Amino acid sequence: MLSQRVKAALIFVPLVLILIYIGGWVFNLFIAVVLLLAAYEFIQLFKRIGYRPSFLTASAGMLLIVFQRWFFGEKYSGVFLTLLLTMVIIVALIAYERGEKDPSFNMAIHLVVGFYLGWVGSFFILLRAMPEGLGWLLTALPAAWLADAGAYTIGRWLGKRKMTPRLSPGKTWAGLLGGIITGSLSGLLLLLLWRSVGFLAVDTPLWQGLVAGIVVSCLSPLGDLFISLIKRTANVKDTGNLIPGHGGVLDRIDTWIWAGMLGYYLILLFNR
Repeated sequence: MLSQRVKAALIFVPLVLILIYIGGWVFNLFIAVVLLLAAYEFIQLFKRIGYRPSFLTASAGMLLIVFQRWFFGEKYSGVFLTLLLTMVIIVALIAYERGEKDPSFNMAIHLVVGFYLGWVGSFFILLRAMPEGLGWLLTALPAAWLADAGAYTIGRWLGKRKMTPRLSPGKTWAGLLGGIITGSLSGLLLLLLWRSVGFLAVDTPLWQGLVAGIVVSCLSPLGDLFISLIKRTANVKDTGNLIPGHGGVLDRIDTWIWAGMLGYYLILLFNR
């Protein structure tokens, strides 16, 4: 009998792949909703720690950046980041005048949500909108998934030396190496696949898929470790319980958003 974790994956992963394929406003709206759910979980974690950030302020700042990426791409990014900063500062000043003891901590949390989930998370939108963005997004994101699966499998099999004993005791150096190998091969094979079906140009060099797989598998675990840091501080196992067997939305996308960001900048480098 299939576990809840497997059942959820069999529904969630195909849904994500279908929406990536559709692209356009449907995909962008999906990303906005996912990031909004993640922002809610992020705020709840800090409330467990003892802070009182505002979900309304944090989500408004995050959506400000998401919609900038949606409608303007990379244009006016400085303007919108300035608007984000201005908004959270004004909210903090008003909160202090209303008697809040130390709103500066909440201001910092609002900025982290706006920048981390809004700025980093919305690279999905930028990457999908690029020429051949479909093929590259379907290379970077599954490479991160497969690297994570490879790290988990090889880590359980061969892992002895802990990588971060306090932060994430399950992670081992063998698992990291296994994830890099799996992610690298995945990037190469995915590029071959997408070239064959026309999602990428037939003359796209194979080394680009290999490099994308290596970079994504090496750096995307930082997203997982960052969220693990907050969960350890809040003394919780998962960021939520929305996805059966997987925890919260933030638990699932912690490495994904790094894959989107890294994929975007890699493609810019490849096309120079």
